[in-house]
Order: sequence, then C-alpha cells, then structure tokens
Amino acid sequence: MPSPFDILRRLMGGPAPLANLGPEHATPTDRAMMAHAITLARAAATRGEVPVGAVVYETATGRPLSHAANTREHDKDPAGHAEFTAIRHAAGLLGDWRLNGCTLVVTLEPCAMCAGLIVNARLGRLVFGALDPKAGACGSLMNLTQDPRLNHRTRPIQGLMADECAALLKDFFKARRTAR
Repeated sequence: MPSPFDILRRLMGGPAPLANLGPEHATPTDRAMMAHAITLARAAATRGEVPVGAVVYETATGRPLSHAANTREHDKDPAGHAEFTAIRHAAGLLGDWRLNGCTLVVTLEPCAMCAGLIVNARLGRLVFGALDPKAGACGSLMNLTQDPRLNHRTRPIQGLMADECAALLKDFFKARRTAR
C-alpha cells in the first residue's frame, strides 16, 4: 500500500512535502522568541482577541524585528492575524519583501492566508506552537509552506511549547463559552 506521501506525490505531480520537524530542532533563540510570543498572546486574550502571538527575528543574529498579536476584533480586520502583521512590519523595517534570512515564531499553526504570506515573503524559517486542526495550513489540513508546486518552501518546526500555546487557546474559548 502506498504511503500518504506517495499518494501526495502522485496527485501533485512532484515530490511530496517533507514531514514537519519537531520541537527538538528549535534553537535557544526560537525558545526565547516563543516565550515572548506567548506573552503577546496572553495580552491579546485580555483584549478579547484570540490569543495568538508572533515574532519575526533575524535568524543569523537573533535580533527581533517585529512582534504582534491578533487584532481582528479590535480592528475589524479579517487579516488581523498576529503572524500577518509581524511579517508585514518586519518587511517594512528591512525595506525588503524578501525575508529569507528571517524566522517567524508563532503560537498557533498558520492558516492558509498566513501560510501564503510566509511563502510569498520567502521566510527562511517557521516555528509554531500548537497545531490547528480546523484551519492549520502548515501540516494539519494542508501544507502550503512545503507545496512543491510553489516557488518557495519552508519546512516548519512544529510543537514548540505546544502545551502552553494550546492551553491559552483552550482556556480562552472555555471562558467565552462560559460567559454566554
């Protein structure tokens, strides 16, 4: 019986995406940036936003370039995702839309919109915390960041501080259900 990757390879007409890397591949800088992203996510929750935080940093130096939390509710903006905002700010700071030398660290697996931006920004690395089985586009529902049909691919590191990231989301939505 063919493996799921063999089936994907046949369907997509090229090599199948590689499996995402696990948290053991994260660097100490990735861990520090995830801790900051979690702080941003907590702050977002206190403002009534879904608790997602993101940081973009220069991979070689560890210098943080931008950080953001979700702002969809406050800004009434469907594109108000933490990683979308952080990527745009980093590109503006660098004066270049190509972020090959940068790493994005985000508390939740990016959706299709954000995964598309990751590919289009040519991000060199992606590290995320919790999987998103309902909207995740970096391994859960699909894997846009490794789609061989696209001109740029980024192999994500998934699951960094996943339990803490997932607990933020679980607690947030539990509180919202209780408040109804």
